[in-house]
Amino acid sequence: MPEARSCLDLSRKLIFVISAGRLYPNLSECAIIPSMHVNDPRVKENLNELADLLARVEDREFIADFLHCLLTPAEVADVASRWALVKALKRKVPHREIAKDFGISLCKITRGSRVLKRPDSAFSRHFSAEEQQGQ
Repeated sequence: MPEARSCLDLSRKLIFVISAGRLYPNLSECAIIPSMHVNDPRVKENLNELADLLARVEDREFIADFLHCLLTPAEVADVASRWALVKALKRKVPHREIAKDFGISLCKITRGSRVLKRPDSAFSRHFSAEEQQGQ
């Protein structure tokens, strides 16, 4: 059975990875920003930092643990249901069936559908790469 990791341990590992090897002995040295608005430039900065971290980490268990530490249980369920929605749209499941199966609003489904139809979207690029690997 894998060793259980606390959120504090995961936070220390995250800080170590993000700071390129400098482990902060005290987590309070790190800036913790309580709430940001969508157009706050720190949103993009922090999202890019998270993307960099996830791009470097090859440990699936760590990433799952990290997401569970970062997100509330409701947010985890919301992220998981949105990914399920995207995969269902890719399989051409009707919107109303997706809404019924996952309890997702038609507005979220329509948004996901529009994003998936854009050839330059990350979703489209992911599925194209996946299809090319399968060939």
